[in-house]
Amino acid sequence: MNTAARMEHTGERNRIQLTQTTADLVKEAGYGRWIVPRSNTIFVKGKGNMQTYWMKTTKPSTSKRKSTLSSIRSDIPLTIDETAETELSSDTQSVQSEDTNGLDDEFNLNLDTDVGGMTKTDRLVEWNVETMSSLLQHIIASRGGAVQPIDSLRDIEAAVGRGRTVLEEFEPIVHLKQLDAKELGERLDPSTIDIGEAARSQLRKFLSMIASLYQDNSFHNFEHASHVTASVKKLLSRIVKVGDGNGLDSQTSVEMVDHAGHSYGISSDPLTQCAVVFSAIIHDADHPGVPNAQLVKENTEKAQAYKNKSVAEQNSVDLAWQIFMQDEYKDLRACFYQTEEDLRRFRQLVVNTVMATDIVDKELQALRKKRWDAAFSGVFMYEPESVSLDRKATIVIEHLIQASDVSHTMQHWHIYKTWNEKFFMECYGAFKAGRADVDPSINWYNGEIGFFDFYVIPLAKKLDDCGVFGVSSDEYLNYAKGNREEWVREGENIVKELLAKYEGNNVKNEE
Repeated sequence: MNTAARMEHTGERNRIQLTQTTADLVKEAGYGRWIVPRSNTIFVKGKGNMQTYWMKTTKPSTSKRKSTLSSIRSDIPLTIDETAETELSSDTQSVQSEDTNGLDDEFNLNLDTDVGGMTKTDRLVEWNVETMSSLLQHIIASRGGAVQPIDSLRDIEAAVGRGRTVLEEFEPIVHLKQLDAKELGERLDPSTIDIGEAARSQLRKFLSMIASLYQDNSFHNFEHASHVTASVKKLLSRIVKVGDGNGLDSQTSVEMVDHAGHSYGISSDPLTQCAVVFSAIIHDADHPGVPNAQLVKENTEKAQAYKNKSVAEQNSVDLAWQIFMQDEYKDLRACFYQTEEDLRRFRQLVVNTVMATDIVDKELQALRKKRWDAAFSGVFMYEPESVSLDRKATIVIEHLIQASDVSHTMQHWHIYKTWNEKFFMECYGAFKAGRADVDPSINWYNGEIGFFDFYVIPLAKKLDDCGVFGVSSDEYLNYAKGNREEWVREGENIVKELLAKYEGNNVKNEE
């Protein structure tokens, strides 16, 4: 079991890797034709270099694949935990391409080709529609099934955020809704809730609009946003008790129970969960493909508007919110909130969550460290318990979105390597376009090691220190450490390959 666990990060999607011992047993059983030696040895901690084998597999037949929208929806998993270890039925959209991206593992979607007349973006939108619809069912169920027109809130909606930048709205502590056991017990079964055709249509149109805001970047694109959303779903599902209804599994009845005994109120409030997922979807909308520092250096209009602080993040919130507030989405907004209190809480959660993805701003870094020390240092503070819980909930949400934003570093090696390539191509492309002073390839190898050592691994450890993510914190940490070790061994060669690939792609484009 230990050997298998240590081998796991060296595997490849849709392939079964065997040790020499297992391969020998297969051969002895007369099935040697089923295996083939791996072309290179792998390094396994505590074992050294090992020769392993691939189990030969046949590609599943595509004859049963359905082209209708309903069949594609049925193939999209609603719980990531279930699809992380198992494949769906034979008519699931299988991916045979070696160029995997992690989303295929999460969604079981072939994103490289059109299916049933739907593009990659169409299918990503549809997956996000299903995710949000399920959460909206739980929000509506939590308030007794009420979805009334919210015309009375129009002036308040128009005033939210007016006169301030998004960053100026940021609050160190988001106050979550206080709920009692009686209120939780009286909630409706969300599976009986229908958000309505109007709201669902508006949701699909809204998410399509958000997808269109994403620029054609190698890394910061709608596919990345959906990958982050998948990780958010996974971590949220580990906070609350999976399988008993938490807004992330539409096939079961609701019973809000903490997975780890406590979640500081996150598990009992579907609006909070929905706000975090909403934030993941919009968090890089209109990202320009260069860091904030470059936007400030270029003195862009957006940098000026946002006072040279968290430029891309604030712009993403503003653009998405402007669309969300349009009259054509009023039925959709009514599913999210019915009162001014819920509207303002939803807005604050979105602001804080998206701002948490700016991991470079030093002032925000210092504030996060100060709050972390106050919340989890173990030092007693004279304050109401509700304030303490809200502070911890705010920190958990921030770390959840931060871990999800770099979740490729804490997943299988092939997922990390693929997204690392996407990010390299984006950064190197910016350099070649004159939008970066330093050639990123020069320090890419060492920079990745430093990123693991000073950000990714400490962040994974904090997921464990939060005490609410169960086994996920160990899983993320183990993958992060494994990927770092693999990068130390392979990274220099990978950088050379990426440079060659970039230049090769340019030659093809010129032709």
